[in-house]
Amino acid sequence: MPNTISNELLNRTTDQVYRFMLLDHSNNWGMDMQTWDWVPGVGVISMLSYYENTRKTEVLDELIQWARNNIQKSEKLRVINSMAPFAIFPALYQHTNDPTFLERAEHIGQWMLTEAPHTREGAFEHTVTENVSFPEQVWADTIFMAVLFLARLARLTGEVSYAIEAMNQLDIHLSLLQDTDTGVLFHGWNSIAQDHMSAARWTRANAWIAVGTPMIIEELQGLVTFSESTLVRYRTMMHGLIHFQQDDGLWSTVMDRPDFYPETSGSAGIACGILKAVRQGLLESSSQDAAYRALKAIVPKILPNGEVTGVSGGTPVMPSIEAYNEIPCHPTQYGQGLVLMLLSELYVK
Repeated sequence: MPNTISNELLNRTTDQVYRFMLLDHSNNWGMDMQTWDWVPGVGVISMLSYYENTRKTEVLDELIQWARNNIQKSEKLRVINSMAPFAIFPALYQHTNDPTFLERAEHIGQWMLTEAPHTREGAFEHTVTENVSFPEQVWADTIFMAVLFLARLARLTGEVSYAIEAMNQLDIHLSLLQDTDTGVLFHGWNSIAQDHMSAARWTRANAWIAVGTPMIIEELQGLVTFSESTLVRYRTMMHGLIHFQQDDGLWSTVMDRPDFYPETSGSAGIACGILKAVRQGLLESSSQDAAYRALKAIVPKILPNGEVTGVSGGTPVMPSIEAYNEIPCHPTQYGQGLVLMLLSELYVK
């Protein structure tokens, strides 16, 4: 535990971030939990991490109630981004033995294996709930929004087909998105044009895979064996990310543009990924220093009411690198969530 932040401050701040997520944020796209999409999906995934690290029964109760209140909203959605909330269903089934959670998860898992659109390279095409399409585009976001769910479903059911698909998706995304010069990832890949579009090394895109990869690998242990090339790609990415960390401990919203604004959610996701990767032996222990530097910079970004500031809004692959710096910042469940996941990693019971 870094000696720059007391256990009391860390635990209190963690609880404040969580409490802010539970407030009534109706009709606020970034904060409304009573919808079914990737935004509340990241929120509930992070709440599950909070529960698993603290064992606070009230958090589990909140998740169960949320799932039962909102599951019917999932029935009309069949896009990659709307897979995110399902990542909590395997755990909810284990805690409740409610067959609804298992049945729904398996139904969605089969859709992903047999019907979800893929690019010519075999990656999930990144589809969204908004009325817009990105034909044969591969986004880093998919690993956290959809592949994590598949890995957890594989762990719950022991079904190797889910595990193989999750493993292959991680490998394909890393290979298509990785920048050979710096090791970090570009935001997206266009399979039709065979390019990285604006070729932005967007921080939050990297964060989704930085934190998602150790979570996926942990779930798939004993079910599949990851190739050494995949593990090397991940380590190379993480070392590249640490290289781009700014002096203040954060990462700029586009990491190789230090003149762009620092972005809290991506910084938290990378730092959380570092801690998870070190714990699993994917990174050397000295890498934790970068995570602690980020933590020290992130805590002051949290207001007394628990609101996380400095979080960039929803971001598709932008038409230019400069456009990423024009995305406004406002509170979001994914910003709260990535910070909650980081804080939960260090929570002292």
